[in-house]
Amino acid sequence: MTATLLQMTVLIGCGVFWRIWRPGGSDAAQTRKTLTAVVYYLLLPAMVFEVLRHSRLGMNTLQYTVLGVGSILTIIALSWGVGRLCRYARPRHGAMILAAAFPNVTYLGLPVLEQTFGPWARSVAIQIDLFATAPVLFSIGAYISSHFGEDHLKETKPFWALFHTPPFWAAGIAVLFNLADWDVAPWMAKALQQAANAVVPLMLLSLGLALDWRAVRWRNAPVVVPVIVIKLGLMPTLAVLIASSLSLSGDERAAAILEMAMPSMVMGVVFCDRYGLDTSLYAMAVTVTTVLSALTLPLWLQVLRF
Repeated sequence: MTATLLQMTVLIGCGVFWRIWRPGGSDAAQTRKTLTAVVYYLLLPAMVFEVLRHSRLGMNTLQYTVLGVGSILTIIALSWGVGRLCRYARPRHGAMILAAAFPNVTYLGLPVLEQTFGPWARSVAIQIDLFATAPVLFSIGAYISSHFGEDHLKETKPFWALFHTPPFWAAGIAVLFNLADWDVAPWMAKALQQAANAVVPLMLLSLGLALDWRAVRWRNAPVVVPVIVIKLGLMPTLAVLIASSLSLSGDERAAAILEMAMPSMVMGVVFCDRYGLDTSLYAMAVTVTTVLSALTLPLWLQVLRF
């Protein structure tokens, strides 16, 4: 795991370097948006289709969903209580809940699982994302963002928006191919594999572009510290407890739990911007939890494989 994270750190570091030095005068934010668009609208759907059409869909899919949804909803409730107890301002409270509850299951989780367990683990990351994280994010996550956001930005993003996303379309088509036992032409299969192979490096580069040390401020520490404890400690512990009541075992169990140990989701920045939450606080949470996850993820892997 340590060697894997070091390899991935090189690509993340390239994104950080790009953000600082702006080669060719390019804007880091615009570069990240472009890369994210290419991955989200083209390459990731290709990977989703290629992986899910070969995956075993059934009881494990249901268990990944139970593990993911159960962990996220419980952490949302816990984070809400912590925010009330500490009397955080509403925009900071909302950002804190999002940062603590939603793990980076795709942009970091997918490459970590693939490099740690093998190509088969991409299916775990994709299923947890599409059948657990994304539905909760686009429903309860959107409601939380609207509830705690600025009054003039209170526009609830409907749950049906999930069904308008390209990865979800790709997942639906892939499940149809999987259940019908259909295949694609050899040339198409190779094209899909090439597109899927480009996802991980671009995701890591985009993650590096999203990390911004300028967002790290001491005034955010009283909120970010609870996020660190909840996100990197309590959430994976909760996932272990939930998994104990499921029939997942071996590396499949370890991979699913490790997804819940990932740092804060980068996409939450979009929700903070849209609904008027504390974007600076959320950016700091993403940056700090991502850096610290280089230490916590290997520890969790040792625990899960013990």
